[in-house]
Amino acid sequence: MIRAAIIGASGYTGGELARILSLHPEVELSVATSRNYAGKKMSQVYPHLTGIADIVCEDAPMAELTRRADIFFTAVPHQTAMAIVPELLEAGCKVIDLSADFRIDDPLVYEAWYQAHTAREYLAEAVYGLPEINRHNIAGARLVANPGCYPTSVILPLAPLLKNGLIDPDTIIADSKSGTSGAGRGAQVGTLFCEVTDGFRAYKVGEHRHTPEIEQELAKLAGRQLTISFTPHLVPMSRGILSTIYAKLTRDVDQQELSDLLMSFYQDEKFVRICRPGQFPATQYVRGSNYCDIGCKVDTRTGRVVLVSVIDNLVKGAAGQAVQNMNVVCGFAESLGLATVPLFP
Repeated sequence: MIRAAIIGASGYTGGELARILSLHPEVELSVATSRNYAGKKMSQVYPHLTGIADIVCEDAPMAELTRRADIFFTAVPHQTAMAIVPELLEAGCKVIDLSADFRIDDPLVYEAWYQAHTAREYLAEAVYGLPEINRHNIAGARLVANPGCYPTSVILPLAPLLKNGLIDPDTIIADSKSGTSGAGRGAQVGTLFCEVTDGFRAYKVGEHRHTPEIEQELAKLAGRQLTISFTPHLVPMSRGILSTIYAKLTRDVDQQELSDLLMSFYQDEKFVRICRPGQFPATQYVRGSNYCDIGCKVDTRTGRVVLVSVIDNLVKGAAGQAVQNMNVVCGFAESLGLATVPLFP
């Protein structure tokens, strides 16, 4: 039994971590922190956790918390994470960081898109936590940088094609749509009910901070640098991401060959499901689960491939993937605590 801590437990991701960890037979949730809800039970912050996660949130010094947990999930905003992760590592704890602070290899790239990095010395050892692609390196890591939600939905469908040279890396376009929980729990005008319901809009066009993360990981798969077009959209639903991705094929490929490639690449992966030819995934079929569902189409008229992927942004896009990474780090079965059937309807 390992002891787990959630730093930043009152956000949506923290609540999902508490829900998922409560199902894990090898984990005791020993610490949950929240400045705003210190002294209150998690089940008071999130009533759906009543009788399931009744741990009391606290706001205690990190030096005290490191004595009470073995692995830490830092579910805090970027810049906040880089201030606390070094202390956790120096205390001998393992860390799954859900911020963006340790996802970007090059500190200059990070600083161009975010702000000054105050823990540069830890970037070299941080392992990008996409288990289906990087499992071997995650297994020996003490610091795992949990991927962003949009990057997860874009990288997984493209990985088999880039690894096999089937697409031109310079022609990738990713068009993604997310539910409002991706913006976090904090009150802001842009995610108020009246601002979102009955609407559909693009945002941060050409400047979303997940862009360098996507390009970095796709470049590793392609074996060379690349630039993509990435546009996120906000849709009036609470959770879920659907990404539609386009790229130019490098040779003639028929539909069956493309489907077979995806199925073969992910045949041993518990949490990636490939749709049958002619079928495409939908967000409601992965809701509440750690699955990424992928559909594909060869557009013979344009010589392009069209990929459609869906994830639950709070699970495979955040908390579920973090627990999956913890399982790899700790040597547990990878699906432990995550064997949840999607919630439909």
